[in-house]
Amino acid sequence: MTHGLSKSRILIHRQCPRRLWLQVYNPALADESTGQPLTEAGTTVGLLARHLHADGVLIDAEDLRSALRQTAQALTVKPRRPLFEATFEHDGVLVRTDLLRPVARGWRMIEVKSSTSIKAYHLEDAAVQSWVLQGAGLPLREQAIAYIDRDFIYTGDGHYQGLLIEQDVVTELTERMPEVPGWVAAARRTLARRKEPDVAPGRQCHDPFPCPFQAHCIPEREGYPVDILPRGGKLAAKLKAEGYTDLREVPAERLTSTLHRRVWQATVNGKPYLDPALARTIRTLAYPRYFLDFETWAPSVPIWAGTRPYQQIPFQWSCHVQESEGRLRHEGFLAEDAADPRPPFTNALLATLGTQGPILVWNKSFEQTRLSELAEALPSHAGRIRRIIDRLVDLLPLAREHYYHPDMLGSWSIKAVLPTIAPELDYADLDVADGSMAQQAFSRLVFENLSDAERASIRHSLLTYCERDTLAMVKVAEHFSMSSADHRTATSGGKRP
Repeated sequence: MTHGLSKSRILIHRQCPRRLWLQVYNPALADESTGQPLTEAGTTVGLLARHLHADGVLIDAEDLRSALRQTAQALTVKPRRPLFEATFEHDGVLVRTDLLRPVARGWRMIEVKSSTSIKAYHLEDAAVQSWVLQGAGLPLREQAIAYIDRDFIYTGDGHYQGLLIEQDVVTELTERMPEVPGWVAAARRTLARRKEPDVAPGRQCHDPFPCPFQAHCIPEREGYPVDILPRGGKLAAKLKAEGYTDLREVPAERLTSTLHRRVWQATVNGKPYLDPALARTIRTLAYPRYFLDFETWAPSVPIWAGTRPYQQIPFQWSCHVQESEGRLRHEGFLAEDAADPRPPFTNALLATLGTQGPILVWNKSFEQTRLSELAEALPSHAGRIRRIIDRLVDLLPLAREHYYHPDMLGSWSIKAVLPTIAPELDYADLDVADGSMAQQAFSRLVFENLSDAERASIRHSLLTYCERDTLAMVKVAEHFSMSSADHRTATSGGKRP
């Protein structure tokens, strides 16, 4: 069977032949959520390019053969106008071009990217594009890549001029285009195979994009691989080269880091480590205690005046307030509409947090940075926000220094720690189960035309997810404050083989 090639298929093959083969012959194995935010960002930036060239013509035929005919016709219209999604074919390879702009005696090809700089794979992308366009007979005079200016500040009212930077890449593409026929031939050889290519997992599983077939290609880890040593990449590589596949096999003397030895000891014993000093530290925290978590959205194209591309915009917070031991209540905020969420977010937050009491977070740098940005954006609240920052207490370094369970596999993320303490608070039952899903859900909530039922469902999912995050911190802090005797009663050993 002969399979057609597109630019995307050629680039997928460049990343990994096995990925292309699976995509064509066994697509059901793919994790459809992998890479979704990146795809959405690219679509948004592509729409912006059209906004900036309002006189352009969109080649909108969904059928590629119809798109080829529509493109051929558009190229003959006078006066010439910019073309979006112009479609070309050469040597059995089909491509759609982000933007063609008329120039003297020909056309300028512009590939529009959602990144804030030009990457190596962008040049391969543009090389394939240029090879097809020139092979199809288009008088291609100029080639450029447009990317996002990270320093652009949106002034509002749809004024996006200056957001995209165009950089000529003629020299770079001239060097790469002779390689394209070899890329095409290699992809065709892979697709002609009857069996799945045998490609070992490696860097290509994540670079330049996460592969949606990782669950198929990478077997679930058993035991305790040496890779779980935190910040121990070089040591792990050396140990694997020496034949060590399980951390429990590694001699204690090979580990010189205190943290590595702690992880090793808990793994070998199959029992958690909890330093009694942690309980004393937690117990010194005054009441009321506030357990706080933010959710943010970082749109590639800024939406609210005064914001930059990919700026983290807080749209939701959850806070469990522990008035005293045994007395707990929950407060929360979720933006209601497409208006700038920062002012109502901040007003509600300040009202809930009051003026005293520790504010417990997981990975303080994130909330601290967001709060500092809010202080800059909302100067009338700056003083109160800075006093909030002074009250932050970070549970992450306390956990890293004083707690480890074998099931954490070298990670101290809240989602790694929580199952070892309160497994009943699993995230698997949630429709929104991580920050990336929360961003996508919020984007739908405020910018899509949804029914009342759909809107209510998304709101419920977002509120439930964020509340789960702060309740998790409450349960973790309670566990950390237990006495050694209580801890031994409440905790079991590792579950992994």
